[in-house]
Amino acid sequence: MSWLEGLYQQIILDQAKARHGDGPLEHADAEHHEFNPTCGDELTMRIRLDDARTRITELAWQGDGCSISMASASTLAELATGREVDDVRGLIDGFRAMLRSQGQGEPDEELLGDAIAFHGVSRYVMRVKCAMLGWVALEACLAEATAAQ
Repeated sequence: MSWLEGLYQQIILDQAKARHGDGPLEHADAEHHEFNPTCGDELTMRIRLDDARTRITELAWQGDGCSISMASASTLAELATGREVDDVRGLIDGFRAMLRSQGQGEPDEELLGDAIAFHGVSRYVMRVKCAMLGWVALEACLAEATAAQ
């Protein structure tokens, strides 16, 4: 294992323990539950947007699953909270593209930040759904919360 793969593994383990954003969120603008029947991971995402519906002011999730799904949700919470909705949609698209890469190419570190730690997951098709769980839930929340715009 290269030093970079080791660093990425450590980021995933640290995020799985830290679980940033894990907890309830009262009076959310949107809520979405995702379940991965392949492995049993599940997660409920909740968000609150600013009055203009252009920025995520609060993001919280609650879930149970493998280290990859929980670490990915934790990383997402750190990256998305406080950001513009359009930027977060771009972040989700970039993360999805990275996970579809099957380990090929170099992910955009400027766009993805610590989420590049999940690049290695793209080589394991059964784990891609785990890493995407929170991201898909957030994408659905954004669609719901901004639909009336």
